[in-house]
Amino acid sequence: MSIVTFLNAMPGAVAQGMIWGIMAIGVYITYKVLDIADLSVDGSICTGGAVCAMMMLAGCPAWAAMLAALAAGMLCGLATGIFHVFMGIPAILAGILTQLSLYSVNLKIMGQANQGLSPRNYPVMVSMQFLKRANPFENTIVVVILFVLVLIAVLYWFFGTELGCSIRATGNNEHMARAQGINTNRNKIIGLVLSNGIVAFAGALLTQYQGFADVSMGRGAIVVGLAAVIIGHALFGKLLRHNFALMLLQVVLGGVVYYMVYQTVILFGLDPDLLKMLSAVVVAIFLAVPYWKKKYFSKSRKGVNNHA
Repeated sequence: MSIVTFLNAMPGAVAQGMIWGIMAIGVYITYKVLDIADLSVDGSICTGGAVCAMMMLAGCPAWAAMLAALAAGMLCGLATGIFHVFMGIPAILAGILTQLSLYSVNLKIMGQANQGLSPRNYPVMVSMQFLKRANPFENTIVVVILFVLVLIAVLYWFFGTELGCSIRATGNNEHMARAQGINTNRNKIIGLVLSNGIVAFAGALLTQYQGFADVSMGRGAIVVGLAAVIIGHALFGKLLRHNFALMLLQVVLGGVVYYMVYQTVILFGLDPDLLKMLSAVVVAIFLAVPYWKKKYFSKSRKGVNNHA
């Protein structure tokens, strides 16, 4: 692999990493803020892409298609919330049920397994063909950065409101929050709705970027989202932990790092069939690190202190 080939591949990795970083922000809201493992994102990201593709194919502008994708994702989160809160189904099973249902829903939305969305024929906002545009407002990386900054600003404002703080309190200690009169069931549903809406919005961006929507485009999305959250926290946690906005930023940076490594591994010739397994192994290792630190390093320190 030459240096030129590597450098030419990096802008695409950065752009795609930021798009998946937006998706990872949705995962962060459920995984870190609400303390819920929501597996419905594998389906809702495809729903957002499918809705965006079909609306743009019907002649709608990109911004309207993306708002529709956001709304569709919120409905997906609402379905998971109903399964979990009103039907008493554990969160992880509720997410699986929604994910399975969305496979059929996405097929019905698109009418077939995939739909093309060529940037030559439709006015997409981002595309892998726009990576080197001279006009910054047409350059994919600049456009995605603007989306990231606006999203982080909106979420920073929302989670600073009374409702947002109550959602965070629900995730921190549900029993204590309920004792303080907080409606935790309502907060869980709002968090799931918000999370899946962001994930679907990322799906709309991803569909425009890659030029098609596919019914299997969300397969393994939860692993990528967790990888971005965990890698971002591991690499940038000490530097960007001072407030909520910086914590969201580190998630996006984790997505960028993940896809830069992903692209590098591909350029070195790793079998593409092994990439999903590699992602799972990376996530497993990063998830195990806190446990290893607690089990082994804390014991060794305790032994040293006792010896002293």
